[in-house]
Amino acid sequence: MQPISPELREWIVAQLAAGHSVAALRASMHAAGWRDDATDAALAEVERAALGGAPAVAAPAEPAGPARTEMPGPDLEGAPLYIDAGDRRVQVLQTVQHPRVVVFGNLLGGEECEALIAAARARLARSLTVETKTGGETLNVDRTSEGMFFERGENETVQRIETRIARLLNWPLEFGEGLQILRYVPGAQYRPHYDYFDPREPGTPTILRRGGQRVGTLVMYLQEPEQGGATTFPDIGLEVAPVRGTGVFFSYDRPDPATRTLHGGAPVLAGEKWVATKWLREREFR
Repeated sequence: MQPISPELREWIVAQLAAGHSVAALRASMHAAGWRDDATDAALAEVERAALGGAPAVAAPAEPAGPARTEMPGPDLEGAPLYIDAGDRRVQVLQTVQHPRVVVFGNLLGGEECEALIAAARARLARSLTVETKTGGETLNVDRTSEGMFFERGENETVQRIETRIARLLNWPLEFGEGLQILRYVPGAQYRPHYDYFDPREPGTPTILRRGGQRVGTLVMYLQEPEQGGATTFPDIGLEVAPVRGTGVFFSYDRPDPATRTLHGGAPVLAGEKWVATKWLREREFR
């Protein structure tokens, strides 16, 4: 059975408190790649805790803090169909207000996608996630992709794309983490999660020393699978198809589920999905 993470419990409690039905939650979890047995177990666990009077999720040790006012994001004043990103004319395909989500077309060229895949292929390893209890990295059963990181500006292709992203999202290049490349084979997925660092975890202060909180995520699709692999946002019922050369950006102004930025990578059903992810910090990332 798939393990039930604290983040999933917290999300279920928040959705039930907001008035969503169990049937709606079950449908959202199924769309995000959760098996029926794990879905039923998670919902039953939260329900038992509620009936027993015990909290299903521990109370935060401290408030998440006020929302940031200065955030990365494209200039959408006047509802443009295209944005000048310096060396490329990027399309605006879809926008969502809350959470702030923008889907871009023509973000990467085919040659750029191939160059990133070729440079990354020999360095792939089982993907790790940040270990917020210690500030290090660890294997996570919720993430079954392979991946690697480029250093910021490591080669000409990476440097060009990072410069384009900085202009497109109006955020300093130095505030970005190194570009991560991920490969998802059939069956691989990344179950719903948040990208910010939980302030309640003991390892978070160590992580934040490198550049503060994450405030935005850009996922770019380098190779599309034959089936499956959508980027899902269960809180709002949004699925973004992993079309080559496109990307999805979303931001979160505080480390709190209220940002509605729970997201995941649905299982690849056929073919391979390759993505490049750029995380943005609130200050220079070192």
